[in-house]
Amino acid sequence: MELAYIPSPSHGVQYLGPIPLRAYAFCIIIGVFVAVWLGNRRWIARGGRAGTVADIAVWAVPFGLVGGRLYHVITDYELYFSAGRDWVDAFKVWEGGLGIWGAIALGALGAWIGARRRGIPMPAYADAVAPGIALAQAIGRWGNWFNQELYGRATDVPWALHITSSADGRVPGHYHPTFLYESLWCVGVALLVIWADRRFTLGHGRAFALYVAAYCVGRFWIEYLRVDDAHHVLGLRLNNWTALVVFLLAVTYIVVSAKKRPGREAVVEPDASADGTTTDGTAGADGTDGESEKAGKGEGEADGGDAGPAATGSADLTKAEGGAAPVEDDVKTGTETEAKAETESAGGKS
Repeated sequence: MELAYIPSPSHGVQYLGPIPLRAYAFCIIIGVFVAVWLGNRRWIARGGRAGTVADIAVWAVPFGLVGGRLYHVITDYELYFSAGRDWVDAFKVWEGGLGIWGAIALGALGAWIGARRRGIPMPAYADAVAPGIALAQAIGRWGNWFNQELYGRATDVPWALHITSSADGRVPGHYHPTFLYESLWCVGVALLVIWADRRFTLGHGRAFALYVAAYCVGRFWIEYLRVDDAHHVLGLRLNNWTALVVFLLAVTYIVVSAKKRPGREAVVEPDASADGTTTDGTAGADGTDGESEKAGKGEGEADGGDAGPAATGSADLTKAEGGAAPVEDDVKTGTETEAKAETESAGGKS
């Protein structure tokens, strides 16, 4: 008996007049905004300027979308270039089909270009945006729910996903909601990276590498549950092998980087002020206002001495007034001399 299940949306697009509003696209857009928002907060906490993450995202996001689509089309080329298929469909991103491996790879290239243009170290930027990328993936996976795609094996668990569509070879029934598994896993990855970054002060790209490694672990077992068509190598799906290889590379990077470059970057953005505040007045890494710190420091330097703050302040004021007197005398003497010369000149002419 069916006790419970997760229903699937009857359709993933609404129309505002002639304009289609696709849920898949909205999930991606919301994910990007969340990633930029969280990345910006982490970047400021590292001593960077507000807005830098968004500026570099202008390069990273388009590159990531292109990379994600390319990976999907290349690894599932038969969906677009086999007999009876229309190759134009390869450009219909809104219908689904973005490979995370290609999105991260080409998105990283775009981010590198943006970071290089601003003179920012790419590893530091990657560390700042890593948890946000994981959350963006968590949100983006709900686009698969709207499209009734990328589900797992048939099951009768209470949280089974009810597929109702029979288009493109789907068989209506109850399946493992792998989109939900991956969404929850990515939320856990984001929290893990945030915790580890605070606990171990990760730097030089190690927070990003931790995100990659943790994601690969989850992707491996989730991919194993999926039943959609995929290329197999030695009995494993292609994405399983990709996850395994990328996991080993990420772990290797963490180990080698920790030995060669321990600690964290002292400066992440050249045009941020040296005291941790940004040039636009944003608070520094510890959340304090730089101008307040400067004022406090000035007050502390003015205080001191046995005579107390009031006596010291009076002495400084007297000293300043005394030093200014000769300048005033010089100005006064010069003025009197000029007036005398003008008087003598006038007397000669008369």
